[in-house]
Amino acid sequence: METGELNCEKRAVKPRSVTNGLRREGRIPAVLYGPGAEPTPISVSGAELRTRLSAASHARIVRLKSGASELDGRHVIFKEVQRAPVSGEVLHADLYEVDLKRAIQVEVPLKFTGRAKGVADGGILQPLVRAMTVECLPLEIPETIEVDVTELGVHDVIHVSAIKTAGNVKAIFDSDYAVVSVLPPTVAEAPTAAAVAAEGAAVEGAPAEGAPAAAPAEGAKEGAAPAAAAGAKKAEPAGKK
Repeated sequence: METGELNCEKRAVKPRSVTNGLRREGRIPAVLYGPGAEPTPISVSGAELRTRLSAASHARIVRLKSGASELDGRHVIFKEVQRAPVSGEVLHADLYEVDLKRAIQVEVPLKFTGRAKGVADGGILQPLVRAMTVECLPLEIPETIEVDVTELGVHDVIHVSAIKTAGNVKAIFDSDYAVVSVLPPTVAEAPTAAAVAAEGAAVEGAPAEGAPAAAPAEGAKEGAAPAAAAGAKKAEPAGKK
């Protein structure tokens, strides 16, 4: 559905300082294009553009308002918006003109509703995509498409072919890809009985941490064995004197 108006005017492409000057004045450089029309450099109100982008998805319809007759009243969608990598400020916008009587293909965000049975059993809901491509008339583009996950158990999957769309909105896809699933619960692996027994055998009989080593047997003297070995005499052969 139509969401409002956007003030615009034609702009010069060169020199580059003209574009920078537009931004200082609070306007955003943009390009208007569509089927059978040459791309037209324009500028739009930065404040109005930010309002339109925050209030609706890029697929919503906006009507241009301009003093130039060739621009005034044309209906567009936001095809692409370029932002500064750090600040996120809008730097440039591509506006695609649409014919309200001809169907177009656009991406619409998915909204997952309900509490999956598998989640109640400890599983984890795993969305695999966040939007899907649909075809419909421009004024019938939905804001979101709801996907009910209530009946999903662990390991269950909803494919794109199973998603219901309202009215004349038609899902467009080449392969029946998975949209959302429920992953099994993650449990830490318990140690095996053999590992427990081996660990116990290694610890059994070992002195407690910090305990002194066992004392030598009573009567034993340090170095006694080596001394006895040193004083031992070889047995003389029989018959020798």
